[in-house]
Order: sequence, then structure tokens, then C-alpha cells
Amino acid sequence: MVPFFVWALVADDQQHAALRWTAVGLFVVAMYTDKLDGDLARSRGLITNFGKIADPIADKLLLGAALVTLSWLGELWWWITIVILVRELGITVLRFAVIRRGVMAASRGGKLKTVTQTAGLFLLLLPFTPAITWLSIVALVVILLAVLITVYTGIDYIIQAARMAPAGPGGTTS
Repeated sequence: MVPFFVWALVADDQQHAALRWTAVGLFVVAMYTDKLDGDLARSRGLITNFGKIADPIADKLLLGAALVTLSWLGELWWWITIVILVRELGITVLRFAVIRRGVMAASRGGKLKTVTQTAGLFLLLLPFTPAITWLSIVALVVILLAVLITVYTGIDYIIQAARMAPAGPGGTTS
């Protein structure tokens, strides 16, 4: 759905009309099906190491596409997009670097990060947000909160990875 989402958002040409609503709808459906998939896997005991890795990557593709496209359209500051994407890419690389010692599943903080990013992007995507001052402020506050949680959880994952490091000389972790 990501390419169709981006196409609809760009093709709308900031008219905040039908194609913008299409982009919002695709964003909502993609995020909901992602949640539904996770809920089904957990309820049926079908959690796999592949799923623990693939699911966050799918989230990152959609959220990253929304961030980049909104920044490209001038509707979101680039520094926000860069901070979030650098953290996401860095933690994804870190997860692959430590995978032979164990899978770093999404933490509660990581899930909160995804929820706040999703909420902030949803508010920014809504066609009427720019026309309603208070809603624009709420969207900005939520996306800034998402940036803070993104950075905090990134640091937390780095600490987790360090704890997974192999034992060094003398049996201590490095």
C-alpha cells in the first residue's frame, strides 16, 4: 500500500481534496491491518522471529514514506523526518547486528513510539488540519512528542544491545 499512499498524497498536489482523503484512508488501513496482524499472531501463538523483524520494518516503510512525503511537500520540518529516520535506520541495523545473540523485539516504549508517530502523522495527513489552528497545534505537539519518545527508545535499544554483547575476557560483558 505504501506506493499507492505516496502517489495519492503527492497527486493531491496539496489541494486537500479527494486524493488526500485517499492517502489518509490508505494510511489508516495499512496501520490497522498491521495491528490486526500482530494481534492475531499473539492470540494464536504464531509469533515468529521473522515476524519480530518484518513487522517493525513494514511499520518503518509506511511511517518513513509519510514523513519524507510530508517534508517534501513542505508540511513537516525536515529535521523531524531526519531525526526519526536516522533513529529507525540505526536501530534496524543494530537489530540485525545482534540477531545471532537474540532478537530484540519491540519494547513497550517502542510500541508507544509507533503509536505517537502514527497519531501525529495521521493528524498531519488530515485534509482539514491546516485550516484549523488548534488542530495544527495538537498535530505539532504530538509529532514533537513522538520525536522525544523516538530518541529515548533509540537510546534504550542501544543499551539493550550492549547488554546482549558477548562475554569478554574474564566472563564480563563488554
